[in-house]
Amino acid sequence: MRRDAPTCISTAQDLRRHCSCTPMTVSMDRSDVRDFGPNYWDTDYVSLRGIQRTKKKKELMVTDGNRLMMVKELRLPDGVEQETGERQRAAVKAELTSWRRIASRSASSFHRPCVDTARSNEENADINWDDLGFGHVPTDYMYVMRCSRDDKFSSGVLNRYGNIELSPSAGVLNYGQGLFEGLKAYRKQDGGGFLLFRPEENAHRMQRGAERMCMPSLSVEQFIHAVKETVLANKRWVPPQGKGSLYIRPLLIGIGPVLGLAPAPDYMFLIYAAPVGTYFKEGLAPINLVIDDKIHRATPGGTGDVKTITNYAPALKAQTEAKTKGFTDVIYLDSINKKYLEEASSCNLFIVKGDVISTPATMGTILPGVTRKSIIEIANDCGYQVEERLVSLEDLLDADEVFCTGTAVVVAPVSSITYQDQRYEYKTGTETVTRKLYNILTAIQMGLVEDRKNWTVEIK
Repeated sequence: MRRDAPTCISTAQDLRRHCSCTPMTVSMDRSDVRDFGPNYWDTDYVSLRGIQRTKKKKELMVTDGNRLMMVKELRLPDGVEQETGERQRAAVKAELTSWRRIASRSASSFHRPCVDTARSNEENADINWDDLGFGHVPTDYMYVMRCSRDDKFSSGVLNRYGNIELSPSAGVLNYGQGLFEGLKAYRKQDGGGFLLFRPEENAHRMQRGAERMCMPSLSVEQFIHAVKETVLANKRWVPPQGKGSLYIRPLLIGIGPVLGLAPAPDYMFLIYAAPVGTYFKEGLAPINLVIDDKIHRATPGGTGDVKTITNYAPALKAQTEAKTKGFTDVIYLDSINKKYLEEASSCNLFIVKGDVISTPATMGTILPGVTRKSIIEIANDCGYQVEERLVSLEDLLDADEVFCTGTAVVVAPVSSITYQDQRYEYKTGTETVTRKLYNILTAIQMGLVEDRKNWTVEIK
């Protein structure tokens, strides 16, 4: 807000004239107060508009001294009289003062920013698109929603990308109560928008994970809306077609303080994004894997089939040791019989023998990947026999082809697998089943062919 702006703004026209950004309208009550920092409840800058005498709803505007926010609905508690003039203003100010105290006690403060329209409308970020790997590249904005354990997620905000503040006793820090997802946005060939690939599948998987981890979850519609908002706010970071994609990372974490083992009282849903190229350092070249028969990724009855953050750090030891020996990644075996394939550190596995494609069945220890599900459908459409079953070491070592699938890796051909110091090699190249499935999948993801399955969601 400019220094000469009045402390009371009475019309939307006044708001637009004195605010450097487009006004944002939200609905809130006490349960929403933690979505905003305590500065938003500075009652010196409150102006009532359109007061309705028959409902406990008020429309007002508040400011943190830098920018204004329009609050569409302020739901007052029972007992606040529907007065007029100064008595009504005093009642609302008293309620806002109470809200401000609640916000001041919140463990974290998040501020609603003005989206820099000029920056977000820049055609491309200043980055070498030919040199993208799969690393962290800070973009402009992140999307944030918060709610309590017994409540539901409502509205979210776009914040400038940056650090967040957490209590040392936050549930995610002490007990690992958290989930994450991964999906990508692709720039359309004609430059007229972006495409998401099956985002509803990620939303459903996060819902299943939230139920397993005793966390509130978003609706599918809320999840997809948040993803779209994040992409549009960071659209200058979406690589040109053929140069990569915008990787989108939704997080659902317990942020409320806990000491004893229990679900956190408060939760945050957050999305950030980064432009990425290929996941493995080999790029699109075939990768080399090693089987670890001592460390196991998951056990029956555990959380191997949900995308909880606690599934991944335990794999770092085996993965790090494999990379020091020149391997790309690790294949894990089941923890009971120690002879059936499960998956790699961050992707699902497939083997090809003749016209039969097999993949380990998801029976509680394997993550049901979105790319895995898509490849199964594509392979069936192409006339291959697809089997979801127990895949033994003998099946793997006798296969013609092996490939990995995942949002990050897409479809990665495997050229060799080492087991107990013996190396087994597999067919790779342009004339393989792996390459055929890769070409079909990526053509759909990037909008190069007609999407007859309605898998893609367009963002404009």
